[in-house]
Amino acid sequence: MGAKELFVAPQCAKLGVCTQGEIIHRPSTNNPGWPQVFGASFGIDELETKLQPRTIHNAKTGMYNVYFMHCDPNLKEVVVEGKTIWKNPTGYLPGRMAPLMKFYGYMSLVFVLLGIFWFSQYARFWREVLALQNCITLVITLGMFEMALWYFDYAEFSETGVRPTGITVWAVTFGAVKRTVARLIILMVSMGYGVVEPAHGGLTSKVLLLGGTFFLASEVLELVENVGTVSDFSGKARLFFVLPVAILDAFFILWIFTSLSATLNKLQARRLLAKLDIYRRFTNALAVAVIVSVGWVCYELYFKSTDVYNG
Repeated sequence: MGAKELFVAPQCAKLGVCTQGEIIHRPSTNNPGWPQVFGASFGIDELETKLQPRTIHNAKTGMYNVYFMHCDPNLKEVVVEGKTIWKNPTGYLPGRMAPLMKFYGYMSLVFVLLGIFWFSQYARFWREVLALQNCITLVITLGMFEMALWYFDYAEFSETGVRPTGITVWAVTFGAVKRTVARLIILMVSMGYGVVEPAHGGLTSKVLLLGGTFFLASEVLELVENVGTVSDFSGKARLFFVLPVAILDAFFILWIFTSLSATLNKLQARRLLAKLDIYRRFTNALAVAVIVSVGWVCYELYFKSTDVYNG
């Protein structure tokens, strides 16, 4: 009930269409019996009033909101304290988070299978392993831990209704390290290190500085989004943390494709046709991945903005 309705309510009460100090609501046609309204009133000279605990069962899937409001224009500086506990038939996970538990469970299985295949090949050809392949092994290992930790995070949240901060922090950290190492590997390969040039020369101070900055920005973003809160941030607040990660990602993409262009020219000049063909395929695959990523980001931004306007 907005401020305008507060001033109109006394006039409506005089007409007999409502009672002053009560909420005017319209019954839902799609979900009979809703909204449910529970009231609490102040007695004479009382400064506090309590609404008794209630349990509400609803068998229909949908989006439900709880509003706390006061309708008496004579009340000033009203403070509402309390809590609401929401539980789905499958557990305490909010509706938008419930599918993620299954997703991370399946992804954990996928990473385990990938790890078994990779480590079997690693053990088979261990004499011929390159330094960059050790980095790929690290990424796969980090991915296994990250997916498993996210699954246990959501499973614990669903079981108890309290998000386990420790597990969440570790899941976020493993994910941030994995994304950073993966980007550094792609950048080093794009520069030709480990394939055209010696691998040990790829980790220059500039590369390490970019990787460290990206890790910090990504870690802060994920901690702010996942630790201590379930609700999404407002657009401006989220943009403050998303923007540095997006800028650093764009810088990675620019540096990677610039390095790829230089490496392709170098391979062509040296007439290393086999490696040149591999790098051309690598460039095409990266271009497709970037296009898909940009499309996904635009998709998320569109639907988040739509939710904000509908809300």
